Amino acid sequence: MDFIKWFYPGMHVKRWLFLIMGGVIIISLGFGYILREVYIHYTFPSFVYYITLQFIPRYARAALFFGIGVTGILMAILRLNKSLLSAYAPARPGDDKLVDIIYYQRHLKRGPKIVAVGGGTGLPMLLRGLKEYTGNLTAVVTVADDGGSSGVLRRELGVLPPGDFRNCIAALADAEPLMTKLFQYRFSQGSGLEGHSFGNLFILAMSGVMGTFERAIKESSRVLAVRGQILPSTLANITLSAQMEGEVRVQGESNIPSSGQRIKHVFLEPENVDAYPEAMQALMEADLIVLGPGSLYTSVLPNLLVTGIRNAIKASGAVKVYACNVATQKGETDGFTAADHVAALHAHCGEGLFHYVLANSRTDVSLPFESPVQMVLPGEGDFGGAQLVLADVVSADNTLRHDPKRLADSVMRLYYDRGAARRDNGSTEKAAAVYRAASG
Repeated sequence: MDFIKWFYPGMHVKRWLFLIMGGVIIISLGFGYILREVYIHYTFPSFVYYITLQFIPRYARAALFFGIGVTGILMAILRLNKSLLSAYAPARPGDDKLVDIIYYQRHLKRGPKIVAVGGGTGLPMLLRGLKEYTGNLTAVVTVADDGGSSGVLRRELGVLPPGDFRNCIAALADAEPLMTKLFQYRFSQGSGLEGHSFGNLFILAMSGVMGTFERAIKESSRVLAVRGQILPSTLANITLSAQMEGEVRVQGESNIPSSGQRIKHVFLEPENVDAYPEAMQALMEADLIVLGPGSLYTSVLPNLLVTGIRNAIKASGAVKVYACNVATQKGETDGFTAADHVAALHAHCGEGLFHYVLANSRTDVSLPFESPVQMVLPGEGDFGGAQLVLADVVSADNTLRHDPKRLADSVMRLYYDRGAARRDNGSTEKAAAVYRAASG
């Protein structure tokens, strides 16, 4: 498979390999004429008969020498180019093959423009899978988080919550694994440090150096060789609030799941905030938009409640997919089916937000003992014109989470299938090539 990858379209390698082979063949012909003249006019010692393998038929000797020569030339070219390229296009973690370096530097840049919208732990899971299909990847992240380390930094220093951005940077990073682990490292002790992650503090320090939070995210992404870009849905200091059953009102994203009452609807305070312009532009130019997975009320909806983001998604000509969670979330979506998730999205944002609802098809899995959650079933109801698509996207290691590769594979298949029928600008054809290459 690695050898075949050299011949993928857009690698810019085949033409030079053939040119080198042609040059070597011409040189060999010239050298052959010289040997012929020497062979006619000079008598060689008897041992030359065995060294030149004259006891083997000529066609067999020609094939043997040709194979040895081609192997030596290719090995030398690959090793030389790898040595030269390593300073400019470092290999991905755990992979030192030159063909993969070139593939990820060239081929993925021709992939579709994909925008993933969400937050929490669901969005990084999706990004890990999608980055194997395209280099044109944008994550639009919620800024409503007010719990844990992010909440402390937000309250004390007035910055946007860095936690979800940190997780997305780690998911998209092509840096050494040690750097990624360092970015996610959380201090377990120390006055003022306990509970904080190194990545949060790094982004905070970068904000001070660069002057703004958004520039800090861009520079942090550059340092860790992030594939794609990570953008906030808004730069406003927003608070996510919820109206619960029983007319109870809860303020704060971290307080909503622990209120103990069923959510009627959520809203932002202040309500009318400006969307981040680059996020809106990315959505309008996207080939594919994916909402979720992630906490319905506290990760996905906070982005969609920003009017500019919601309107940009509706106006975009992209293929739009809602990736439903594989399991319910205690305090948010207890007992919800996929149809219930969609109904909540429509109640807050109206219909026409997505073309597909991607839900898990493998629900007969064992859950952790006495788990307070359950697998999300497809359910029955009106999906508002969206098409329900079932696929096995459950992780083998954690049945309450998506598997990044399975999820990304299912999303890309939807994009290719719909795009093949409705697009004529050539981008879908490129996406199909990337999809087929990445999925093997």
